[in-house]
Amino acid sequence: MANITASMVKDLREKTGVGMMDCKTALTETNGDMEAAVDWLRKKGLSKAAKKAGRVAAEGLIGVFTAPTKGSIVEVNSETDFVARNDHFQGLVKMIADVALNVGGDVETILAAKAGTVTIAEAISSAIATIGENMTLRRAAVLSVGQGVVATYVHNQISEGLGKIGVLVALESPGNTQELATIGRQVAMHIASANPVAIDASGVDPAVVKREKDILADKFRQQGKPEAMIEKITESGLKTFFKEQTLLEQPFIFDDKKSVGQALKEHEGKVGGPIKVTGFVRYALGEGIEKATSDFAAEVAAAGGTT
Repeated sequence: MANITASMVKDLREKTGVGMMDCKTALTETNGDMEAAVDWLRKKGLSKAAKKAGRVAAEGLIGVFTAPTKGSIVEVNSETDFVARNDHFQGLVKMIADVALNVGGDVETILAAKAGTVTIAEAISSAIATIGENMTLRRAAVLSVGQGVVATYVHNQISEGLGKIGVLVALESPGNTQELATIGRQVAMHIASANPVAIDASGVDPAVVKREKDILADKFRQQGKPEAMIEKITESGLKTFFKEQTLLEQPFIFDDKKSVGQALKEHEGKVGGPIKVTGFVRYALGEGIEKATSDFAAEVAAAGGTT
């Protein structure tokens, strides 16, 4: 039997919004497995969270860089938020995003690529020596289109193309690029806010679909629904899931009476041609990275009250 700590209960409550006692019960029932506990709560109908965002703990910056039909996005982590305001660090992130635009999104390829006379790996090492903090290039991605635009949005921007959340969205279209860029930026802002898991239902990971289907089926069984009905109402529940979680079906944040797909369709008249979303990338700084936190009071108590 796992030792269920107050910290574990607190973390589960933050993820789900469910009361402390229910969170403790869920963790006890699942032997302390956080993901299983979230599923347990959802099956009980106690948590409506369809996705669990990773705890944002790492510091640094998200950087984006664009050319007319291409865009790159990178996450460069540092130990403290103070470094993100350092001009040297900001310049480093911009340089890495620029290099990624040319060499692609593979981290090892970016690190080996040259910026002037040094490699990106050497530039990072130099910045570590100068600034005095550890830094890492965590991830990168590049999107491109044959015709159209790759639009961007950076949330909490502290400098051009640098911030805490970054989005690229690729819109393929033969139409007017200026009009396309306008709607593209709105869609990128929507993605930053709504955090879809895929463009449409066909792009959702089959494992995610199966997990969602199993959760719904178990939930309906516990509600006493007849087994003959469960398959039908589960499929209906999946439609709701796709509407909430896939980009083209989500209510558009600029006009929630229509979906993103409908908004794009309506904008085709202004653009002068069909619009197809061929890809998107959303990076939130530090998502999924756990960082140890220290409880100073507890440390002092453990040390017998001395400092």
